[in-house]
Amino acid sequence: MKRILITALLAVYSLFVCLGQENSKQWLNLNYAGDNQEYHNLDIYLPETGKSAYKPIIVIYGSAWFGNNFKQHAYNTYGKSLLESGFAVIAINHRSSADAVYPAQINDVKAAIRFVRANADKYNIDASFIGITGYSSGGHLASLAGTTNRVKEYTVNNTTVDIEGKIGDYTSYSSSVNAVVDWFGPIDLARMDNCNGPKEGDSPEAALIRGNPADNLDMIALTNPITYIDERDPNFLVIHGDADNVVPHCQSELFSKALKEKGLLTEFISVPEGQHGPVTFNDSTFKKMTDFFLKEAERASLTAQGGRAWSRNNQAVELDT
Repeated sequence: MKRILITALLAVYSLFVCLGQENSKQWLNLNYAGDNQEYHNLDIYLPETGKSAYKPIIVIYGSAWFGNNFKQHAYNTYGKSLLESGFAVIAINHRSSADAVYPAQINDVKAAIRFVRANADKYNIDASFIGITGYSSGGHLASLAGTTNRVKEYTVNNTTVDIEGKIGDYTSYSSSVNAVVDWFGPIDLARMDNCNGPKEGDSPEAALIRGNPADNLDMIALTNPITYIDERDPNFLVIHGDADNVVPHCQSELFSKALKEKGLLTEFISVPEGQHGPVTFNDSTFKKMTDFFLKEAERASLTAQGGRAWSRNNQAVELDT
């Protein structure tokens, strides 16, 4: 099942290989953990517009958490749209569920964010704003990064996870992000069977926690971005095709409802006939993504004052920098 799912995902996202912009300035295979492991590498791409620094968007691939070296697929999916909108693109690898049990995957994402922030001047990055996006399992990790700003560890009943982690040399830096675009990410892994309950058998969710989701509900809750939502989190754009047969559309309905209740949902785009990539990825939704990031970056630039910014409902909130 694992091999079939990865093959299907790669077939979908290889359709977008032509979107890569070859003429951008780039640094490839930078190791953000200091351990020379391929799964801890990232790539940085800059637009060729002559600016001294660019606001970055971190992009995360989908693989059902099975992949540890698919960063190029994330860049091929989003790269051109984001570069042409003036953003730096940071495509990252992370450990797979075969490499390490959760929360290793979100630990890696946060380590990559800290690396970008710590090395911003070296790579012409303006880290006053950091956006993040991902599709499928990458959407889950991007969403989790957004709702765990300021969270170091978290406990549900008797189960505690270290969300921040201690990966890399830059643990004193913030791993917070300023805006999130979630493309059809799985959110509540206890409800992946059309949001009625967990899938049975050898599911990607079971591999992620190395246990049956139905028997490990506390740990599953700790994988759920909704668990951590509060009003200080960044704004979100959520995009999901209504014909997705891999991640149920209702997953994004649940997430959008929870975000909206806290005033954090900019928009939930339900794409008619959108599948798990095909149709959902299109010029219109890519523009929705870039417009959202441009608006949030402008908001950060214009209104950030002494570590404060203004949320969508015009309430002052504290942001980590």
